[in-house]
Amino acid sequence: MNKKIIFVVGGLIALLLAVFVFNLLKKGNVSLPAASFDNKTVSKLFDLAKNAESKDDLLEAKKDYQRILSTAADNKVLSQAQDKLYNLNIRLIFSTIETDQATVYEVNPGDSLNALAKKFNTTVALIKRSNNLPADVIRPGQRLRIWTGKFSCIVDKSQNTLTLKSGEEVVKVYRVSTGKHNCTPVGTFTITSKLVNPVWYKQGAVVLPDSPENILGTRWLGFNLPGYGIHGTTEPQTIGQQVTAGCVRMPNPDVEELYDILPAGTEVTVID
Repeated sequence: MNKKIIFVVGGLIALLLAVFVFNLLKKGNVSLPAASFDNKTVSKLFDLAKNAESKDDLLEAKKDYQRILSTAADNKVLSQAQDKLYNLNIRLIFSTIETDQATVYEVNPGDSLNALAKKFNTTVALIKRSNNLPADVIRPGQRLRIWTGKFSCIVDKSQNTLTLKSGEEVVKVYRVSTGKHNCTPVGTFTITSKLVNPVWYKQGAVVLPDSPENILGTRWLGFNLPGYGIHGTTEPQTIGQQVTAGCVRMPNPDVEELYDILPAGTEVTVID
């Protein structure tokens, strides 16, 4: 066998091996160290993820973004993949897709959305969004997809971030503001109250929701520590800084998203 034939055969074997390994990666049957991925593979995984998202195959897209995060890609690429994964996780929570953290429930006579939310420790808003329900009316025999994963939050004051978790999985990391001079209390708290367009009681004064002086924004999730909680803001430019009187401040779209997801009783742990 001459050198030319050996070269061609060797090239074909290498190509077949590369295709075989890539297919294993796509199916999730093997995990390779970061150095095993090159830029072309990372680019291909991004294309696969985008294609899966376009077809609403969110679980497959999630796998592809997770594989990108295990690669030796540069920080910009990893950050892009992380952001896409976070947004995809939220889409999955609000979707009708069955996952290992959701169940399908058949409505019985006498059931209501409020009763089901209490039964499964979730929110009416999340049930409605997960099932595309335009109103609170449900019918016996109707099948509803209900999230059963247990949510929790970790607020890191040093990074000004809030990490949303479902079980042990990190769902999304939000940028927040915390207390000036590090005054946000440390510990594990419980969400005990939830309000839409909250009134701000400021040193005896009542500041109505539509007032530009009401700094609470569009949502309030109060802790079992009076006066403290998570809320929106009328000053989004301050997000990422230690500027509040002790509460956790979020952009209104983010706190509205969190409000629909977190039921009363959710634990929020604040760390330095």
